[in-house]
Amino acid sequence: MQARKKYIFLTFLASWLLLFLFGGDRLRRFALFSGRKAEARRNWPRWTDRFLLKNFADPEELQRDGDPSLLSPRERHAAWLSVYKNSRCRMETCFDFSRCEKNGFKVFTYPRERDQPVSESYSKILSSIERSRYYTPKAEEACLFILGIDTLDRDHLSAQYVQDVDEKIRGFSLWNGGRNHLIFNLYSGTWPNYTEDLGFDIGQAILAKASFDTERFRPGFDISIPLFPKDHPQRGGERGWLYQDSIPPKKKYLLVFKGKRYLTGIGSGTRNALHHIHNGKDIISLTTCKHGKDWEKHKDTRCDKDNVDYEKFDYRELLRNSTFCIVPRGRRLGSFRFLEALQAACIPVLLSDGWELPFAEAIDWGKATIVGSERLLLQIPSAVRCIHPERVLAFQQQTQFLWDAYFSSVDKIVHTTLEIIKDRLSPHRSRSRFLWNALPGGLLVLPDFSTHLGDFPFYHLQHGSSPSEKFTAFIRVVSQAGSLSQHILRLIQAVSGSQYCAQILVLWSCEKPPPPSRKWPQTTMPLTIIQGRRKLSDRFFPYGAIQTDAVLSLDEHISLSTSEVDFAFVVWRSFPERIVGFPTRSHFWDAERGRWGYTSQWTNELSIVLTAAAFYHRYYHSLFTEYLPVGLRDLVDGLAACEDILMNVLVAAVTKLPPIKVAQKKQHKDTAPQQVKGTAGAAGSRRFSQRQDCLNQLVDWFGYMPLVSSQLRLDPVLFKDQVSVLRKKYPRLEK
Repeated sequence: MQARKKYIFLTFLASWLLLFLFGGDRLRRFALFSGRKAEARRNWPRWTDRFLLKNFADPEELQRDGDPSLLSPRERHAAWLSVYKNSRCRMETCFDFSRCEKNGFKVFTYPRERDQPVSESYSKILSSIERSRYYTPKAEEACLFILGIDTLDRDHLSAQYVQDVDEKIRGFSLWNGGRNHLIFNLYSGTWPNYTEDLGFDIGQAILAKASFDTERFRPGFDISIPLFPKDHPQRGGERGWLYQDSIPPKKKYLLVFKGKRYLTGIGSGTRNALHHIHNGKDIISLTTCKHGKDWEKHKDTRCDKDNVDYEKFDYRELLRNSTFCIVPRGRRLGSFRFLEALQAACIPVLLSDGWELPFAEAIDWGKATIVGSERLLLQIPSAVRCIHPERVLAFQQQTQFLWDAYFSSVDKIVHTTLEIIKDRLSPHRSRSRFLWNALPGGLLVLPDFSTHLGDFPFYHLQHGSSPSEKFTAFIRVVSQAGSLSQHILRLIQAVSGSQYCAQILVLWSCEKPPPPSRKWPQTTMPLTIIQGRRKLSDRFFPYGAIQTDAVLSLDEHISLSTSEVDFAFVVWRSFPERIVGFPTRSHFWDAERGRWGYTSQWTNELSIVLTAAAFYHRYYHSLFTEYLPVGLRDLVDGLAACEDILMNVLVAAVTKLPPIKVAQKKQHKDTAPQQVKGTAGAAGSRRFSQRQDCLNQLVDWFGYMPLVSSQLRLDPVLFKDQVSVLRKKYPRLEK
């Protein structure tokens, strides 16, 4: 018994010794926690090697973010919960998928209130939606709803702040707690804290917001959008500043910044420290205190010198001549500088901790930006110097692609937002990350067409593949005779003689029914008659009967030989993303009339290949019918001979490349106004005028002129050379 007590006592004593040795220090720290914490705050930073490490910043300057007027983390969290009461929302829990099953992805915008004006930016957003292919004027058909109330600026000090939004939206019968609603916002909160407070309860609505904080962002539900100015173009937009062979990867300046410096409050810490990296040579960092009403009350000793240096450099010249641009946070996490740097091909160096980058769900920003840390500002210069020139050029090229594909206009920003939401509704048919981050971009790749890269015309060269080795001849017949003319019979005979022809489809767009099958010529491949609706846009409908990648579009009056068809198809297989054909036209700027002109005169340039005889990829049928809004197709149906111009404009907008003309025995030429007389002349003049009107209306819709001019024509090797005909592969082209 005594021995047992002895062992218990020794075990107890050993336990106390171990607790003292290993836990005593922690107990002492716990007892003196508050005092030590305050002392540590006063003495920070305490460098263990402070005698060896050069101090670049004044500790007092670095601690200015500790402004007592700022909210504590607990207060910020409480403010966040007041806005995001449904903080656990996901598409599966806060979105009614059943509304999208019957009519697909349709978007309805609430009627705008007459007594409540909307800002210019919000008006552009609503207009972009109403011009999109997803818009519906009927609320019962809608899958997604957009408020007519302007919610972009929720700073209650702003003149555009809308009062009593909560009361107004609760009165909407469609609101339903915000379910299936999308709310756009650019500015939230106000001085001095700039919290996420929108001033109303968004309920279960999806929030498309600029300057989104990663802690407040609901992944897979909310969408981060870029901050854009009120003069941002509605559609089209300016081109990026990087032109082929015009700017070397390494420019005059390595790293630049020019902007406001906040003397107090949120966002002041980072911008106040930017002057430490300025060397006046290849790193230029310029700030000014001269903004706001009472800046002189808070000015420090650096302000006067900073203001003088600030005026010595032009902002646009710095953007144009710098490789990297610092994009620090402002009062909010995002800034206009982000889009400005993208357009200028100045690689953004982001200093905005916690910013959910725009469309990060789809865009791989690691290929176009450098994401830095506000706490490691002094390491930025050495970090960007280490980036290899080849990678710098790749970054610059990606900035231009992203700018043009998603950010150059309000239309693209809004449509990208809608497409991301649409992809969430059908994950099995959504775009891959590769499609979003490679030319031509996610907006121009329709997952409803296919999710396999080989089915699109853009990716063959990247993956070393080729389009199918056969084509479908698609002949449109509009003759009112109701019988088969000699032109049609000869055309079918020439096409059917091609070794590459898989099938012939005839689009019968006549009032009279097509002739019986016995009247059609016998061919070695299938010949199918499709009854059209007598609309010009019918020729570009994605008919299920088209099984090959290549489509040879033909008008009934065209005259081609088998050799011409064979050579054109061989050329097209090398350029499957372009239109390759025979009759060409060109456009020009008419300075006297202040509009674009269309000409059929034989010149040394071409920008249009008429679809009366042209090869193109069948994907463009889907893009023409499903990507373009109904209004454009109605325009085509209302103007004679406009559909081929629209197809050329569409393909040029997608590829940024001109069409290709190939050798042809006979020339096809439109009748110009001055070359015709009488009744036929009047009809020809009217047709020519309609083509010019069509071209200008398309330019207005796209926001710019997509057509690209070229001086290239492809002929067979030995074409018209003085050698034996037996040595030529396509001798009939010269007869």
